[in-house]
Amino acid sequence: MEAILGFFERIDPVTGAFIATTFTWLVTAAGSALVFVVGHASRKWLDGMLGFTGGVMVAASFWSLLAPSIEMSERMGNIPWLAPALGFAAGALFLFGLDKALPHLHINFDPARTEGPATQWHKTTLLVLAITLHNIPEGLAVGVLFGGVAAGMPEASIGGAVALAIGIGLQNFPEGFAVSMPLRRQGLSRFRSFWYGQLSAIVEPVAGVVGAVAVMHMQPLLPYALAFAAGAMIYVVVEEVIPETQLDKYTDIATLGFIGGFIVMMVLDVALG
Repeated sequence: MEAILGFFERIDPVTGAFIATTFTWLVTAAGSALVFVVGHASRKWLDGMLGFTGGVMVAASFWSLLAPSIEMSERMGNIPWLAPALGFAAGALFLFGLDKALPHLHINFDPARTEGPATQWHKTTLLVLAITLHNIPEGLAVGVLFGGVAAGMPEASIGGAVALAIGIGLQNFPEGFAVSMPLRRQGLSRFRSFWYGQLSAIVEPVAGVVGAVAVMHMQPLLPYALAFAAGAMIYVVVEEVIPETQLDKYTDIATLGFIGGFIVMMVLDVALG
């Protein structure tokens, strides 16, 4: 781990953000690739994995994003809660707007429950769009932390940024599988199921670089940007991830998965950040 941290300390933070978010994308692809070797996945397993995803995202939202945002705001001499509150609200509203503007279909939902504007798009496209929306705040969160390192903010560390990337990567692996398997059940070939599954996370490197560059050029916005990413992630968890785990009889498994994901992300951030 020291070698990894040393590597990121020696390179440009924007490049670091790109590499870290490319890693999270590739982990999604690895999870999606399980569709080539696994013929069937039980609903219990899928709900547990989605629960784990939600736990990681909630823990990351506080430990990696909101807490540093509050500390930065206070150190800058501002009202400690103001920037985090405004940024958090803006992030949630941003995802709310995308949710209403783009047609999409959540995992495990009946095609009749398509959200957003009415469309004739295939349900495969709608499902991939839903997961793509889910991945935007994840890439943005990693990029913003790397941007904070470049800006010299003491609350933003390479260790914290790497911990967040690892945590998001860990939850992206089961997420990639949880996307590809439903596509396979819909009759898509194994390759197409894999292709669409990994494609949903390709937005993460883009969002990561955008987040890093924006923060580097607008340093006073960093507390807002961290909270923005947190608000967007929490919106995704509450509006998408948790409801998807409550549609069948495996709610206890999903809850335990959530607890496990929260603990893993908390430990990563405290140990590395």
